[in-house]
Amino acid sequence: MIHTLIMNAIEAVQLTKIYEKQHLGKISRTTGVREVSFAVAQGEIFGLLGLNGSGKTTTIKLLLALLRPTAGEVRILGAKLPDTGILKKIGYLPEVSCFYRYLTAGEILSFYGRLSEIDRVGERVEAILEMVGLAAWKDKRLADFSKGMLQRIGLAQSLLHDPDILIYDEPVSGLDPLAVQEMRNLLLKLKADGKTIFLSSHLISEVERICDRVAILAKGSLVRIIEQKEWSSKDGELERVFIGDVAGSSEMGRIRV
Repeated sequence: MIHTLIMNAIEAVQLTKIYEKQHLGKISRTTGVREVSFAVAQGEIFGLLGLNGSGKTTTIKLLLALLRPTAGEVRILGAKLPDTGILKKIGYLPEVSCFYRYLTAGEILSFYGRLSEIDRVGERVEAILEMVGLAAWKDKRLADFSKGMLQRIGLAQSLLHDPDILIYDEPVSGLDPLAVQEMRNLLLKLKADGKTIFLSSHLISEVERICDRVAILAKGSLVRIIEQKEWSSKDGELERVFIGDVAGSSEMGRIRV
């Protein structure tokens, strides 16, 4: 029998990020994340939960090499960041996407497709618009798009270059219930197609439905990683665990970059 070795898609090793700010000759330091370690297997959906200021966005920026860690390292498909070659294998959807709203859906995706040096970009744009349910809106300007439709364009942009890993920051933020369901179904389809998905969200009910494992952050530290089998048999169990982990912490009301 031949056994296939499954490589981790993402590895965070003792990640620490300390922000420094100088004011009136004094240097203040704030810890974004502290010695955070986890691994995401290829083909899984891995969730990141935490209150505002817990370090979720810092973690995502470190995974994307948008920030350099103060200590520790990130490996993507076995390659240590920063590595521009390996970063091409990542698709990213920020919580708030900014587009040239005077362009049409087809034009903006063609623009990003050319930047990514995609072959036969027109055909790829058509296929991606169909995938995210915007084929009928190809020639409509983004200025006429709703919040949910703009989120779909962001999703389409992240998928254009057919990346192996998708990193999404609050992918269902601001979406109505129907759009949330459509996003959920698409993420599950992407997983079935072999994509690895790393996402952060405040919507615990959606995380419960689609994630294989979830990491919980509090005050910049990893509290625990919980597997689906630990919550799937009990309705609301993930929410109960999450609240138990962060309840009473001084994180409430704390602000971090």
